[in-house]
Amino acid sequence: MVKGLYTAYTGMINEQNRMDILTNNLANSATTGFKKEGATSEAFSDVLAYRIKDTSEANIPKALGYMNMGVKIGENYTDYSQGAFQGTDNTFDLALAGDGFFNVEFTSKAGETKTMYTRDGNFTLTAAGQLVNKNGDFLLDTNGNHITLDPLIETRIERNGGIYQNGALVTTIQVSDFEDYNYLEKYGENYLQTVEGATEIASDATVRSGYLEASNVQVVSEMVEMISVTRAYETNQKIVQAMDSTLEVAVNQVGKI
Repeated sequence: MVKGLYTAYTGMINEQNRMDILTNNLANSATTGFKKEGATSEAFSDVLAYRIKDTSEANIPKALGYMNMGVKIGENYTDYSQGAFQGTDNTFDLALAGDGFFNVEFTSKAGETKTMYTRDGNFTLTAAGQLVNKNGDFLLDTNGNHITLDPLIETRIERNGGIYQNGALVTTIQVSDFEDYNYLEKYGENYLQTVEGATEIASDATVRSGYLEASNVQVVSEMVEMISVTRAYETNQKIVQAMDSTLEVAVNQVGKI
């Protein structure tokens, strides 16, 4: 009976985790280049199968009370599928068609500088002629340098990332891709950073000037999923209430007999 309380409790925790992710997706549905997240869960039978095959722990019998018969929160994942393109007619609004990321020089509050990766191509040209994003971080070229242009001369950006002024190539935008996206993690501010083991490879993405990539969040799908999560949470909540009522009867009435 008490096991039912733990099972329902783990179900509620799992649905809460799913709800947190869904609300974050919805909050960023209008964020340029945002990639939605999802959550997985593991059933007790799956976890038990792994534990049985796990030879790193001695096969020592354990009391039944040690076992948790509920659901286990799995891993969160990021959906890197491409979002729709939105035309802006602004030369410095850039979108990537294909797999890859813009390289941006990010400076932390502690003054540390490192390269971050993003699909958000909402860049502007400063009065000093440098291409920056809305955070003031610099877009990098293939040499890892800031991109500096003459703000008084018309600029053309080709699909290979080449930036031209007066018909001459000034520099080329760096676009990076990675062999395994599992070695990328979200940092915040719509940035991704690499973790140990990340392998950078050449990107086949093309740069589209005058466009922005919208978030790949489908609002209707997320709302439907949110309704499903809410109902699942309420179901587990009702199970807890039913178990509580049964325990109350067992303690206060059955015990009197």
